[in-house]
Amino acid sequence: MSGDLQLSVERFLYRKADLCDRRQWVDYLELFDEESEFHIPQWDSEHVYTTDPKRGMSLMYYPNRAGLEDRVFRLGTGKSAASTPMPRTLHAVNNVLVREVSDSQLEVSCKWTTHIYRFGEASMFFGDANYKLKPVSGSWIILKKHVILMNDTIDSVLDFYHV
Repeated sequence: MSGDLQLSVERFLYRKADLCDRRQWVDYLELFDEESEFHIPQWDSEHVYTTDPKRGMSLMYYPNRAGLEDRVFRLGTGKSAASTPMPRTLHAVNNVLVREVSDSQLEVSCKWTTHIYRFGEASMFFGDANYKLKPVSGSWIILKKHVILMNDTIDSVLDFYHV
C-alpha cells in the first residue's frame, strides 16, 4: 500500500470529522453512498457485542443513507428535541489502518474520540470505527460505517454526530 493511499484516507476521515463538527450536514451526507449502512451494535456482555443488526439489538442502525438523511432533516427543522440545543463537538481520529480489498474497495479501521459540550457540561464518547470505502472523483465514499462504542453507558442522547 502506498503512503499516498494512507494519506488520502486519513484526509478523508479528517474532513468527515470536520464537517460533522461544523454541522455542514449536506456535505457530510455526500460522503455516504445512498446504500451505505451505518451501524452501532449494542454490547451483549462486557466483551461481546451484537453482530447482526437484524437479529440483535443496536444502539443505532440505518440500512441505508435515508436514515441519516432523516436525522439531518429533523436537525435542520428544529424537530429534534433531544438535540436542542445542538451540542458543540470535537471529533478526533487516529490509528488509521487501511487495507486494500480490491481495486474498487478499501477496509479502514480507526480509533476515535468525540468531545461534547452541552448545557455547561463536557462529556466524551470513544471507540473503534470500521469503514468500507470506494474511490470516487479523486476521493472516497462510505459504503459502510460500523462503530464500536466503548463507553456505552449513555447518560444523554446518542446521535450520529457523536460518533
